[in-house]
Amino acid sequence: MPLTHVIRVRFSYPLQKLSIYWLGVFFYISSLPNSILSLLLYIYYIMKSKKTVFLTGATGTMGHAGLVELSKRLDRFNITLLVRPSKINKEKLAAYETVAGIRIVWGDLTNYQDVLNGVTGADYVLHVGGMVSPAADYFPKKTLKVNTAAAQYIVDAVKAQPNADQIKVVYIGSVAQTGHRNAPVHWGRTGDPINISVYDHYAISKTIAERIFVESGIKHWACLRQTGILCPELLFKGSDPITFHVPLDGVLEWATAEDSGRLLANVCEEEVPDEFWNRFYNISSGPSFRLTNYEFESKLLKAIGCPAPEKIFEPNWFAIRNFHGQWYTDSDLLEGYLHFRGNQTCDDYFKWMASQVPWYFHLAKIVPPIFIKLGMGAIAKKPGLGTRNWIKNRHQDRISAYFGSYEDWQAIPGWDKIRTERPSETPVFLDHGYDESKPKSEWDIEDMRKAAEFRGGKCLSPAMTKGDLSTPLDWECQFGHHFKASPTLVLLGGHWCPECLPLPWNYDEIAKGNPFFAQVWYPFHDKKEHNVYDESIFADFKE
Repeated sequence: MPLTHVIRVRFSYPLQKLSIYWLGVFFYISSLPNSILSLLLYIYYIMKSKKTVFLTGATGTMGHAGLVELSKRLDRFNITLLVRPSKINKEKLAAYETVAGIRIVWGDLTNYQDVLNGVTGADYVLHVGGMVSPAADYFPKKTLKVNTAAAQYIVDAVKAQPNADQIKVVYIGSVAQTGHRNAPVHWGRTGDPINISVYDHYAISKTIAERIFVESGIKHWACLRQTGILCPELLFKGSDPITFHVPLDGVLEWATAEDSGRLLANVCEEEVPDEFWNRFYNISSGPSFRLTNYEFESKLLKAIGCPAPEKIFEPNWFAIRNFHGQWYTDSDLLEGYLHFRGNQTCDDYFKWMASQVPWYFHLAKIVPPIFIKLGMGAIAKKPGLGTRNWIKNRHQDRISAYFGSYEDWQAIPGWDKIRTERPSETPVFLDHGYDESKPKSEWDIEDMRKAAEFRGGKCLSPAMTKGDLSTPLDWECQFGHHFKASPTLVLLGGHWCPECLPLPWNYDEIAKGNPFFAQVWYPFHDKKEHNVYDESIFADFKE
């Protein structure tokens, strides 16, 4: 067997799969020159000391950024990827197929054997992959199926490993899980109520998947909720009508693709302390990236030489509620552990993005604004997801979800009266319903009862071990549904009754009996509203 083949095979597969093979190799190397023998022993030692990282979603924005960063660290990591064998994916990863230390499993997240193949031999599992927007908006049912099945398969595959308790699992959740958070509740943190916007199957899938990981019994997990990702490709996405689902007065604390990639690589380093695990985190690139949606639109348009929003949009093309986004009071916590931020300012990053797009994008500066406005207006009129199309056809469910009523849409003023200033820069904290000054190690059944009462329900467990936040307890919601959930999931993750989770969306009724949830609902909904959105709202979607 050629020496190069021996080395190549060893770099491409997990150690435990080749241990028997290596015994055979070393039986015959006694006849090799000492220099070659030393080389083989050195390679064996180096590879044995390396960690293996299993990464999903390597062709998406965050996953690919993670792959780029991990690829710089092949001296201490082997990388296994699970990627769908589509033509475009194979083209994206062609340069990595022959790289020593990288193994590609061409398969699917909804195939357990493919997932098991990828997880086997891994020391770290970074689950980034799945269906995301805008595809998730057009294929809601498929999104729910794919994202939840993938989570369960990864959990099952990790638990099937002989060293399951040593494997560290990172799940990438989403800011969409906590829904619409405009002023005055635009400041948020982990533990705030799960509040999935109507029609957002993506956020449903991410919430269910998060619950799967947290309650799985996996010894080391971390749920990192990703925010909007800034990258040059974002400049290509203005032609989708979901652009107008974003309220102009909403907020978001963005993260760059590069910071997100460093985060994925840094979480695999030995320096990450044990206390990092079994917690929820919000991801962002820092205070400089706290923008209103109006500011974001303005910066994005300026980057490609387009006129200001006032020149090419009308305010009533944009929804006024039912999206997602917040500024974080706790995003520095993740930076404190992983040190992933490049500390570039938001303005500098937008300038850099502008330099990365094709030259013809900058021709927008010579196009009369009226023509750009006609084009954008046409996008907002697109059937299905276009806001102007909903108004034209009096699509009642969409109008009530995104505007409140047709009359509320009619009341949206022109640009001369639209408020575009930033909301309060002073952080405000929602009430979580228990004594947060108390050390977690001291939390007991009384704390659980207080938290349950503030959520309109009860903690039915008669007792708990003080400070044990992972053992599920018995709970009851305001509607009498009984369920099990760990204190970590409920108090630190903001989850509550799984039966009340959409579908259907019955938030008007929930808010009446759940003070915890009412904090994020009543700032944007009248107490007289009584909307229920069930499966019928997806009748026009094939998948």
